[in-house]
Amino acid sequence: MTLLVACSLACAGAPGQAAAATGSVTVLSAGSLQDLMQNQVAAAFHRVTGDTLNNISMGSTALASSISGGTIQADVFISAAPAVNATLEGSAHGNWVSWYAQFASSPLVLGYNPISSFARDLRTKPWYAVVGRPGFRLGRTDPSLDPKGVLADNALDQAATRHHLPQLRTLATEQVNVFPEEALVGELQAGQLDAGFFYKVEAAAAKLKTVPLAGTSSGADFTITILNRAPHEAAAVAFVKFLLSKSGKKILAKNGVVASKPKVSGLRFAPRGLRAALK
Repeated sequence: MTLLVACSLACAGAPGQAAAATGSVTVLSAGSLQDLMQNQVAAAFHRVTGDTLNNISMGSTALASSISGGTIQADVFISAAPAVNATLEGSAHGNWVSWYAQFASSPLVLGYNPISSFARDLRTKPWYAVVGRPGFRLGRTDPSLDPKGVLADNALDQAATRHHLPQLRTLATEQVNVFPEEALVGELQAGQLDAGFFYKVEAAAAKLKTVPLAGTSSGADFTITILNRAPHEAAAVAFVKFLLSKSGKKILAKNGVVASKPKVSGLRFAPRGLRAALK
């Protein structure tokens, strides 16, 4: 069954600001980008190009599995980890990806509930000294579905070793409080968690209180590609150009995403009309 989450743009801006839609592009984006894509990028892209952005967000690994399994048809894939693209490259993996560009990053942080009984300690003490306490509810994503889950588990393992806190290593193996990437913010905001691992971009979009993960330097390394056999390649090219433009970078920067010069793998396989923007 093909999934399609359409972003309605008719009410995205004031009357007269949006151009008449001339086409549409379906983008599969990492779950951490859901709010950014649907509430900001979609409207701005429509104003500039007249095209409609249909966004589907979930864990990058889960998206790749859906692409290779044929349950999602899309034009553009935005992953939070370069390695995910390898699962879609080559004939053995359906030959969905022939090139991709690493174009931005966002650090991993700990978002916390300000009314949690642990909130003051999180603000005044190292994160690793607080999250392993009895009764602390720490949310994270499934590492088998989302690269952020892998980074969270690595951060816990590193802190456990460095600070001699074996209870943190136990947290990295528990299945309690493991949620889909697109649901984790809601669980924290609903008071079901004391804290959770988030990229700065999703924390900023949701206006979460955060503390840095002292002793770690992990984060999302976002990549973008146009999938082979994309049904709307022209609109896909327009979208990638927009996201890499000054306007697109401004939106990213405002939301905790650090844009960088694209680092491209397989540039010769990218659409000709896009190669200049990728250099």
